[in-house]
Amino acid sequence: MQTLTFIAKRVIHSLFVLLGLSIVIFIISRIIPGDPARIAAGARAPDWVVDNLREQMHLNDPLLVQYGYWLTDALRGDFGLSLVTRRNVASDIVEFFPATFELALYSGLMMAVLGISLGAVSARHKDSWIDNAVRVISYLGVVTPPFVLAIIFLLIFGFVLNWLPTIGRLSEGIAAPPTLTGLYTIDALLTGNLGLFWDALRHLLLPSLALAMGSMAQQARITRSAMSDNLTKDYIAAGRALGVPERVMMNKFLLKPSLIPTISILGLDFAATMSNAFLVELIFNWPGISRYGINAMLRKDLNAIAAVILVLGVVFIIANVVVDMTVARLDPRIRLSTAKGA
Repeated sequence: MQTLTFIAKRVIHSLFVLLGLSIVIFIISRIIPGDPARIAAGARAPDWVVDNLREQMHLNDPLLVQYGYWLTDALRGDFGLSLVTRRNVASDIVEFFPATFELALYSGLMMAVLGISLGAVSARHKDSWIDNAVRVISYLGVVTPPFVLAIIFLLIFGFVLNWLPTIGRLSEGIAAPPTLTGLYTIDALLTGNLGLFWDALRHLLLPSLALAMGSMAQQARITRSAMSDNLTKDYIAAGRALGVPERVMMNKFLLKPSLIPTISILGLDFAATMSNAFLVELIFNWPGISRYGINAMLRKDLNAIAAVILVLGVVFIIANVVVDMTVARLDPRIRLSTAKGA
């Protein structure tokens, strides 16, 4: 019951946040310089065409009425037509979102596995050369922008060593798998095509690593700091006094409470990766929603801009809810305090 109460409160809060986000998106789309109807119709369209389109878009109605129409259409998944692709924006989102989500998914796995592992190793060998090496790598990862790492990886592993592909999601001549999830690696495994899976995975490695490096370095620093702090706690000293093996102390009793700040940041970094991936997607010619959103902004495609921001906002909200649930699972005190305050 306490867990259900905790989850229910987080979901309700998230719905209010999403409603506020929709209001902000709508207001921004209306205060951007330029007539939305004129932008949609084109600069050479006759005035009567623009007037008819303005009527269809309810631009002559009060703002509150306009928002009601816009929100109703958005809840149905209807964001209008895109000026960039001349297609329904919802169709574009369905096409481009899986590519960025797959990129962010593999980046998140690298952040979690490598970041936590490096942080744990650094804390276990505190003040040794291993610790110093991890800290130097972490500092370099934090201060280097993802697009710079993307260019470095592309030059070294793509052109100099020629180990990995550098463009697109699949090699030329290889057909995409049947669309089941939109994630090429998952769809390839579901259809039993291991060759396609390997090719898609090789295309993912460089862009996902470039996106993951900064957050991975941050996760390593946070994990190291939390574990170093928890090493001074009384229960660690008691466990060592009772003869608990060091490996058990580190992996079972020390790592779990130390992961709370790491996971809190990791969830937000995963969501931020999807919105911050546009430069990496441009460098690797990755057909994702971030690049689509940037092109929409450059061309003032209001329908596409609103849809992309709303979708990414939903991703942030879901990531927040998942993080809250995970942290509450790791630390029951958070779940209990939330239930008492309900």
